[in-house]
Amino acid sequence: MDIEPCRDVKEAEEIIQFHIDDSGCRYGLFHKSDGEFIGTAGFHCWNQESPSKAEIGFDLSPSYWGQGLMQEALIAIIEIGWNEMNLDFIEATVEQENVQSQHLLNKLNFLKSTELVDNLFYYTLQKKYVGTDIYRF
Repeated sequence: MDIEPCRDVKEAEEIIQFHIDDSGCRYGLFHKSDGEFIGTAGFHCWNQESPSKAEIGFDLSPSYWGQGLMQEALIAIIEIGWNEMNLDFIEATVEQENVQSQHLLNKLNFLKSTELVDNLFYYTLQKKYVGTDIYRF
């Protein structure tokens, strides 16, 4: 995840409470072959006012990196964003050092902002491009 490891149980509880209070949804990811829990993905900061948007987030156990598993999961989660949540925009933020996540968002046709905000790259995907040549997996 894009946060430092928790220093104590209280800090972990605060992060858990943030996600409980936040609007959105997070899914556990389990490996198809053995059911092992390998990561999470989903939405947070869901703004339902027009135009509606939410930020997508994801994390994956390093032993599963580079196998296409997160791409498979995010395609399904993006479809939930469009079809179930009726989002107009899906946003993502990525640390500059996280080249693998940047590559994944590029493969999923997110558009990268030209400016850094809080030292993070910002990405956006717009529903209006679904089904066009711009939005192809």
